[in-house]
Amino acid sequence: MFQHSARLGLPFIMPAQAQKHVTHNEAIQTLDSLTQLVFRSVGASRPPQDATSGEAHVVGAAAAEDWAGQDGAIAVREGAGWRFHLPAEGWRG
Repeated sequence: MFQHSARLGLPFIMPAQAQKHVTHNEAIQTLDSLTQLVFRSVGASRPPQDATSGEAHVVGAAAAEDWAGQDGAIAVREGAGWRFHLPAEGWRG
């Protein structure tokens, strides 16, 4: 049995799983981050200091600071941190 959806990697709730709300909330957060994306920047190598929750960026090459090691990823601000998603083949930025 698969544990994640094929296209967005959304977590499935498994039979007899404890704390199902955690898995559900993770999937909702991913959908909110990746649906109808609008990028504030494309190719920046450092996160903006004035980032607000929910804004998205395409991380550039030689990323640094909070984005280090995330070259080419989609960075979405969540509260005081960042969530990273790797775009699938065929996604456009």
